[in-house]
Amino acid sequence: MKITKLTTYIVPPRWLFLKIETDEGVIGWGEPVVEGRALTTEAAVHELGDYLIGKDPFLIEDHWTVLYRGGFYRGGAIHMSALAGIDQALWDIKGKALGQPVHSLLGGQVRDKIKVYSWIGGDRPSDLAKNARQVVADGFQALKMNGCEELQFLDSNAKLDKAVEAIATVREAVGPDIGIGVDFHGRVHKPMAKVLAKELDPYKLMFIEEPVLSENREALREIAHHTTTPIALGERLYSRWDYKAILADGYVDVIQPDLSHAGGITECRKIAAMAEAYDVGLAPHCPLGPIALAACLQIDAVSYNAFIQEQSLGIHYNQSNDLLDYITNPEAFTYSGGFVAIPQGPGLGIAVNEAYVIERAKEGHRWRNPIWRHEDGSFAEW
Repeated sequence: MKITKLTTYIVPPRWLFLKIETDEGVIGWGEPVVEGRALTTEAAVHELGDYLIGKDPFLIEDHWTVLYRGGFYRGGAIHMSALAGIDQALWDIKGKALGQPVHSLLGGQVRDKIKVYSWIGGDRPSDLAKNARQVVADGFQALKMNGCEELQFLDSNAKLDKAVEAIATVREAVGPDIGIGVDFHGRVHKPMAKVLAKELDPYKLMFIEEPVLSENREALREIAHHTTTPIALGERLYSRWDYKAILADGYVDVIQPDLSHAGGITECRKIAAMAEAYDVGLAPHCPLGPIALAACLQIDAVSYNAFIQEQSLGIHYNQSNDLLDYITNPEAFTYSGGFVAIPQGPGLGIAVNEAYVIERAKEGHRWRNPIWRHEDGSFAEW
């Protein structure tokens, strides 16, 4: 079997899909995208794809190695996301050709299902209590919310009180047993992160996510000493080398690699194993489309330390299309009791609706994240 063609589709709401074809008619799908940089990532996919034409798609480890190391300059969001989507598609091809789900080829599943969480609110949350109660009514046992709006290095007590009040409102609305993840999105700098982390302890959160930007990892030591709440991060780390120092430092309790950003299935399997050796939990980041989620579930299936999975059904970004629109077998993602079943179909376990993908690609998108500014006019982290 030989790879013959790579085709990309930019589709709403903010996704990029990749189809890899072979001379035996077996097709694989991947989701290589950087949110807000879809066109740039698309170009990188085709640059990497030049090497793959005429190659055996089964040699995934070798292809990953060449596509990572063979360009001399390596790593970062664009390169690793392009590589991630290619890797997903190659695993999809191999599974389909052998009539096995990817997780079977990775050694077999250690769980039948995994807990999932649902987002509430948006970038600037409102009606949080109502949204939270609805998520619980829909059967979810866990939810995630943005923890604050923009914060200066040192900001007012009023802003801190507003953030704490919002989280307290959600805890009161859902009761003590629902998991609450609070995402600070890297919007908080160390002086405020210490205060917030300490003040949120009474609400027994599932985790606080990106209390500071990952590049400020040295601040995590001080933050960890101000809270007993688990600390999570990782959506902006792209390889096992990025995770190496984070894990060695010992201040992160949950890692969140993104299967569409961190080198795909091949790399995230290694990252998950590294984390297990440090007794760190795995909760893959996935506010993306169905191919990305299907890839995540393959890793969840075989990773002992996986405990919860993000998913984008109904997320505030999905304004024109949603998670299930692009597949013909939505039952592959069977939600029940706050869990989703591990897909059992060959490859990634989903059937992409290619005709609909082509139709929506005619519209495409030019999604960009908001640009925020502080009251003084300076840039604020979104």
